[in-house]
Amino acid sequence: MIVGRTAQIQALTALLDEAAHYRGGALVVRGEAGIGKSALLGEACAAAGARGMRVLTTTGVQAEVQLPYAGVQHLFRRLRRDLDATAGESPFRVGVEVLGLLGALDEPVLLAVEDAHWLDRASWEVLAFVARRLEADPVALVLTARDSEDVGRLLVAAALPELRLEPLEPADARVLLDQVAPGLTLALRERVLAESAGNPLGLVELGGLAARSGGAALLPSLLPLSTRVERTFAGLVGELSAATRALLLVAALDDGDDLDEVLAATARLEDRPITIDDVEPAAVSRLISVDEQYRLRFRHPLLRSALRQSASAAQRRRVHACLAAVVAADDRRLWHRAAAATGPDEALAAELAAVATQARDRRAVAIARAAIERAAQLSEDPQERGSRLLWAAAMADEQGDAESVRRLLGVVDEAQLRRADWFRLSWYRELWGGGWTGSARLGVYTELIDAMRQAGDVELTLDSLVNICLRFYWSNPDDRTRIRFVEVAELVDAPVDDVRVLCALAQAAPVERGAYCLDGLTALQYRLDLTPSRLNDLGFAASTLSAYALSNRFLTASVTALRTQGRVGVLMHALSCLAYNAAIVGDVRAALSAAAESVALATETRRPSWALAAELQLGLAEALRGNSDTAAQIADAGETLLLTAGMHTMLSLIQRIRGVVALVDGRPEEAFRQLLRVFDPADVAYHPYQRLTLVGHLAEAAAFSGALDEIRAVVAELTPIAETSRSPVLMVGLRYAGAVLADTAAAYDAALAADLKDWPFERARLQLAYGAWLRRQRQAADSRPLLRAAAATFDALGTTPWAERARAELRATGESRRKPIDAIDALTPQEQQIARLAADGLSNREIAERLFLSPRTVTTHLYRIYPKVGVKSRNELAAMMV
Repeated sequence: MIVGRTAQIQALTALLDEAAHYRGGALVVRGEAGIGKSALLGEACAAAGARGMRVLTTTGVQAEVQLPYAGVQHLFRRLRRDLDATAGESPFRVGVEVLGLLGALDEPVLLAVEDAHWLDRASWEVLAFVARRLEADPVALVLTARDSEDVGRLLVAAALPELRLEPLEPADARVLLDQVAPGLTLALRERVLAESAGNPLGLVELGGLAARSGGAALLPSLLPLSTRVERTFAGLVGELSAATRALLLVAALDDGDDLDEVLAATARLEDRPITIDDVEPAAVSRLISVDEQYRLRFRHPLLRSALRQSASAAQRRRVHACLAAVVAADDRRLWHRAAAATGPDEALAAELAAVATQARDRRAVAIARAAIERAAQLSEDPQERGSRLLWAAAMADEQGDAESVRRLLGVVDEAQLRRADWFRLSWYRELWGGGWTGSARLGVYTELIDAMRQAGDVELTLDSLVNICLRFYWSNPDDRTRIRFVEVAELVDAPVDDVRVLCALAQAAPVERGAYCLDGLTALQYRLDLTPSRLNDLGFAASTLSAYALSNRFLTASVTALRTQGRVGVLMHALSCLAYNAAIVGDVRAALSAAAESVALATETRRPSWALAAELQLGLAEALRGNSDTAAQIADAGETLLLTAGMHTMLSLIQRIRGVVALVDGRPEEAFRQLLRVFDPADVAYHPYQRLTLVGHLAEAAAFSGALDEIRAVVAELTPIAETSRSPVLMVGLRYAGAVLADTAAAYDAALAADLKDWPFERARLQLAYGAWLRRQRQAADSRPLLRAAAATFDALGTTPWAERARAELRATGESRRKPIDAIDALTPQEQQIARLAADGLSNREIAERLFLSPRTVTTHLYRIYPKVGVKSRNELAAMMV
């Protein structure tokens, strides 16, 4: 019976009862060593078994912290031995597989994880990911973890609920001591109570020691209790034979639990035969157990810890060398060889780097990261060490692992780097918290890239061009700096089929090289051999050229693959760009969906700058659909963050929100002033390329406010830029502005005759303006078809203010058109995503995989969606959303 933990047991049983009713959840039982975490977890397992729940268990093992997914492999081995985790390139992808695995069960489940602080990082990320998505599944997840700063940071980042265990109250401590060590003298009893300080394991172990050995066992000590308890365990081991002690040390350092493997390695260590008889004393002493499958387990994790800590570094290395000689799997053998290394070993480091390359090529990024990090530690050449650490940081970035990126960058010695690697370090540090430098360093970076080019490192040169080019787009560098970058990019002797120079030119010089890049990107849209990363690069490039339909084709293909691979670091970038594209072309629903998911992923991976970028797309979408208060709040909050960070060139995104808010609220003069700031080189919000996307809104504001002379000046300035760049968004905006300025039927007809299939909002805006002009000319019959078409398009896009204006114009012609009841707008962005995917025919499992949810959560959302939109089935939902 557990003493003094009634409230904690009630919390755990409540979690189990909720899970049994399909309201899953997670709880982290946290406290110091020996405080009773294991006992409580055992109580939870027993209670789950009594309720008929399936119980799956695993224990974090220090020896396995470098083996990605070792923990989740152990946890789910009874459900699926072929869980695709060792090859899983992302914890998010593996997490989706785990959710699907759990969702397929027809019974409630308890996942019991002991010593989560010793889980490999990939397994921790998977379990934290799963824990946040159990609200509709019959799954309870209970983890135990020791107190430490590292654990505290992990728990804060994971946002998991905690159950903290404090020392027992004095009365409860006395009860427990009397149970485990009755008959102690009063003085000895008080000594044990004082030394244990309410720690249950301390009471049990020190009490038992006192009962056997008397007061001599409790001599004064300055050691912390956890260390003293560990030494108590070590003392128990000290009573065993040398062979059994050696066997236990091997088992403590092994990353597996196979008894035969442990026996073989111990025989090598001791240089004599080791048999099952040498195991027996440890089993009889209840230090270990061996099950029917000959798997060896320690009775308490503190024993494993005690054995590791009591062994010298030389002993541990010898054990790892012996394990390397007997384990069957190549990957495990390599890890033990790496652990056995006595110092820098360039040959071994190169072998690990080769493993990392192979793992990366098969998209097993987690394994590649672990291998390249250990390779960096073993590197003899300090330049190679720095290069490998930067490589590991780049892979962590792809996975969205912010903490690991910052940790890796923090240990790079920049004084020992090659010039090319110094560039990478400087760039990564800025991206991950070093502060926005805008265009200040772009000239330096350009010369470093040129040095790479001249040194013949084409691959690194191309990667560096792509890494930096988006900064050129957003930083407003002077022409000399920008053109120098273009010159360097065009000098690179890239392979004929490599797209990176094209991507760099598109983003750094979208006017001067815009027409050339548009032709190149258009020719690439049907290539089938492009990787997700290259598709993502092309999508960004096409977006900066304002070829949004083309950009979407690249990005949609990239997003599909990135979801499959679970590369959420890259995925959130792609989603943010999709949201940006949709907001600019007025597709409110697509913008809301992509931006909301990008914000969620950026928040989950702790990338505040990308969360802000996606939030600003949400702001524009909210403005376009008439939610002015929400849009204004996003703009105000975004402006504060951008000004604080010194990211002034991105204030153009704030001004476009404010301009559209004023436009839809019927304040055209203010709208014109807000938007015009983006066009004024003397204004802090000026942006040479963002202004090209705002010509339509500015012209509309000018038409309603009478600022026609100002818009004529803008048109005159931008017309030659359109001719040079062939910017699609600029040409569409100028067509609308030209029609508004001419204000004739011929001008409107000419504008509408252009190819606007990729620009439904702009076509509808032209139809609205033309229809309103015809009504004012008393040609009501001719105006109605245009106004009806405009209203229908605006309704379909979700741009409600423009739809209302079109209906108002129709009423003025004598025709009444009711606003359609669009229940989709009542759904949250995530519900809209699920509804659209369901309407497209995707199964619940397919939707779950795309959105990183459990299938049961998708089912629950659909049951909530149906009554909200007034349907009863998937077929009705699909029909409604056509």
